[in-house]
Amino acid sequence: MIIMEDLLEKLTLCIERGKVDAAAAFPSDMIGESGADELTKEAITQGFNAEEILNKALFKGMQTVGVRFRDNEIFVPEVLMAAKAMNTAMIHLVPFFKQGIINQKGTFVIGTAAGDMHDIGKSLVTMILEGGGWNIIDLGTNVSTQKFLETIAENPGCAVGISALLTTTMVNMQKTVKEIKDSYPDINVLVGGAPVTQTFCDAIGADFYSPEPHGALDFLNQSA
Repeated sequence: MIIMEDLLEKLTLCIERGKVDAAAAFPSDMIGESGADELTKEAITQGFNAEEILNKALFKGMQTVGVRFRDNEIFVPEVLMAAKAMNTAMIHLVPFFKQGIINQKGTFVIGTAAGDMHDIGKSLVTMILEGGGWNIIDLGTNVSTQKFLETIAENPGCAVGISALLTTTMVNMQKTVKEIKDSYPDINVLVGGAPVTQTFCDAIGADFYSPEPHGALDFLNQSA
C-alpha cells in the first residue's frame, strides 16, 4: 500500500503521463506500475475525499498536460492518453458527483460549426476543460445554430464554444455567434480552429479566441 502523502502525487503523475492502469503498456517506463484506475480506488479507500482527489491530483495533472501541450512539449497522442487516464479515474468519482459532493465550476456547451465534420480540436478542448472541472455538453460536429440556442436555453448561465477547421464553415460560425449574442448577449462565446484568428474572433463578436486549448480553460476560470 502506498503511503497517503505519496498517493495523490503518484496519481497526478499517472494523469500527466497517461498511465491508465497496471495492465497498460503506455508509457513504456511505467509498465507494471499501478495506474490512474488503481490509484484512484486506493485513494478513496484510504479516506481521501472526492474533492481532494479531483483538485489535488486529477485537475492538477490535466493542467500540466494542457501547459505542456501549449508549449509543444507533448503532442496530440500524449494528450489523448492523459485524457483516457483522467476519464478512467473519473469513473470512480461519478457517484460523488451524483450525490452532490463535488461542485463543478460551470457548464460549457461545445460543438463544431454547421457543415464542419472535424472534431479533433474540439475533442482536445473538451478533454482539457473536463479535466479542469467543467461540466461539458458536447453537441458533436455539424451543429446547427438552432441546436446551440436550444441547448443554451436548457442550461442557463453556460458558456459556449464553437470550432471550425474549414474556411468554408467560418461563415456558419459567424452566423451562429451572431444569433447566440442576439438572444443571449451576456453569454461567453469562445471560438477556435485552425483557420480562426483573433481578428476574426473580434470581427464576429465572439468573446474569446485561443490557438491552444488551455487558453480556453484559463479564460473560463477567470470568468467563472
